[in-house]
Amino acid sequence: MFELQTQRLRLTELSPADGPFIQALFTDPDCLRFIGDRGITDLASAETYLKDRLMASYREHGFGLYKVTLLGADTAMGICGLVKRDADNPPDIGFAFLPAHRGGGYCTEAAQAILDWAQQQRISDTILAYTNPENAASIHVLEKIGLQRQTITTLPGQDFPSLILQIRIC
Repeated sequence: MFELQTQRLRLTELSPADGPFIQALFTDPDCLRFIGDRGITDLASAETYLKDRLMASYREHGFGLYKVTLLGADTAMGICGLVKRDADNPPDIGFAFLPAHRGGGYCTEAAQAILDWAQQQRISDTILAYTNPENAASIHVLEKIGLQRQTITTLPGQDFPSLILQIRIC
């Protein structure tokens, strides 16, 4: 079972009990705008997405997106981790936080911890990130932890452009 701790945060694997959190996160207007619609409309679709996509990644790739909580608390603040989109590209770092937990440095702290862990585990020589070019907050976090802007592209299955950022970690 994955667990990573920082000065203030704890990152752990998502569980089936996290359905309501996933529903709240992926129906947040900012999440829909910047990450895209994942087809989550109710608790049942959130639970399916959680099981079939998020939790399945732990088994398939050995990593995924992890629940972020404050140390000593159980309430989910957001998710942060690595995503493996396809066999041809390196994993990419991703994150999303509920509105009440944005702006306190939590995302930067969690993302840096994931990069450090990925380097220690030798997950890949390179880590990518994809973000909406209009998402200034995410770009700021990614550049703060060392990723550099590369190009803009449209990912398969998306109808909006994505800025690609990259860092070499090994």
